[in-house]
Amino acid sequence: MTKIELETGGSVWKLLVAEGDAVEEGQTLFILEVMKMEVPYEAPHSGTITALHIAEGDAVSEDDLALEIE
Repeated sequence: MTKIELETGGSVWKLLVAEGDAVEEGQTLFILEVMKMEVPYEAPHSGTITALHIAEGDAVSEDDLALEIE
């Protein structure tokens, strides 16, 4: 299982996956808005989203857990 942690704080602008979704390596999972910039987070490997810890509109901090891929 891979846990995706945030590299910076901001707000979740767009969530592109849901629990149970199959994802491919390099697929954009969600986009953070950080100081008016869009920061995409991509899947590090192919797998299935097993848990989401964020939702669109959430304010998040550096090192928060965003999601888990198995």
